[in-house]
Amino acid sequence: MTFQGAIIREQGQVFAVVIVKKHIVDNSGTAAETIRSFQPAFPGMPVVLMVQDSRGTPTYYGRRDIARFLASISISRIPWRQFTLN
Repeated sequence: MTFQGAIIREQGQVFAVVIVKKHIVDNSGTAAETIRSFQPAFPGMPVVLMVQDSRGTPTYYGRRDIARFLASISISRIPWRQFTLN
């Protein structure tokens, strides 16, 4: 499976952000399972999910401190790339 994501190093923390569809974060159980499913691609890192609305405005789901940080920066600062999870 290939997906879009990023690894971010900020203020001594390293974490991952993964782009998902809106219906994933609309259900907390599904969102938690999705975060767990991405853990093998990002061992030892917290994973946050990101969705965008029709205007491109991002919403983040995951650890609150990380989600708040991401919401405070421009999405253009996130170094997106393609990952593969086997």
